[in-house]
Amino acid sequence: MQIAIPIDTAKISPMQVREYADWVLRPRLMAVPGVAQVIPIGGEVRQFQVQPNTVRMAELGISHEQLEGSAERFLVQHLGRILELNGREYLIRNLGRTSRLEDLKNLALTTKNGQPILLRQIGEVAFAPAIKRGDAGFEGKPAVILGIQKQPTADTIALTRSIESALADMKRSLPAGMDEPKVTFRQASFIESSITTLQGKLIGASIFVAVILFFFLGTLRPTIIALTAIPVSIFMTALVFKYFGLSINTMTLGGLAIAIGGLVDDAVVGVENVMRRLKVDRERHHDHRMNPHELVASATMEVRSAILYATIIIVLVFLPLFALPGMEGRLFVPLGIAFIVSTLASLVVSVTVTPVLAYYLCRACVRSTMATPNCWPGSNVATGAACSGC
Repeated sequence: MQIAIPIDTAKISPMQVREYADWVLRPRLMAVPGVAQVIPIGGEVRQFQVQPNTVRMAELGISHEQLEGSAERFLVQHLGRILELNGREYLIRNLGRTSRLEDLKNLALTTKNGQPILLRQIGEVAFAPAIKRGDAGFEGKPAVILGIQKQPTADTIALTRSIESALADMKRSLPAGMDEPKVTFRQASFIESSITTLQGKLIGASIFVAVILFFFLGTLRPTIIALTAIPVSIFMTALVFKYFGLSINTMTLGGLAIAIGGLVDDAVVGVENVMRRLKVDRERHHDHRMNPHELVASATMEVRSAILYATIIIVLVFLPLFALPGMEGRLFVPLGIAFIVSTLASLVVSVTVTPVLAYYLCRACVRSTMATPNCWPGSNVATGAACSGC
């Protein structure tokens, strides 16, 4: 993400905005789980600056080396020793850094005639902006930009929402005159847009498959049985992904979009064979007709090997994707995994769920044809009404 804090120089100084970004906003964002780094740029970085008076330095006998050495020692942090107490070790260090300008002004450089020579006596000491190594702007105005990088394993969308929640909480405590932070770049928007597009493709493909199935199968119940394979297979794929810790991303959704038409293949073969066997059984003499349960089981077993071999061939076609190296492999391997897992899931559905649905949804038709030989699925001989068939 990128976040911009616009600077209205009439209300607040660039130095104040940069300090807020460095010492308030950045630590808060770094505390969000999943954030790896927050890099601010723009504004003005506050700095101690000493403008020496060389004439005064020459009069007092102060060299540039003395001035630099004293300033460095004033700000340095000294590491002390380790204090051992009651079986524990405590690290002792001297914190020399201070933010008080008066402390630096009263820094003693040396002594002359028994009197200390202070830093403020040989130059001007003040807070001033450091030399810029870059600048930032937002909508034609100066601004402080914060670039947020995530950890490799972090969920981009979930992390983005956490950051936006943190920003919303901080809006209530902004300093006077400071504009609220604005998101200028949001990687999650591209992901959400891609997912929304692929979801639309999945829904559109499912509707198109439903229309084609109804057109060729001609009746509603077999169409419903075949279409059931799509959500069940996708649900099984999601369970497999969750079990192995795989993510649902744009490439895996793309794999599902490609496989959407193939998910019904096995179910169509199974239910079509059941319908064929039911029609053949209808044409037999009433005394030689099979039990519906046995008929559905037999029809499913007939095509089981064909369904298995066809699925294996389809899976083998996608296996070379796993040999792609580099960036191509990173992109297309999730697509291949989604396609293969969903295809294998449709195979399982075709030999488990599909026969059961065929038995329960079509058994009324079977029973009516057993009771009325001429009813398939046309008019009832006795009443002339359509039988409750498929």
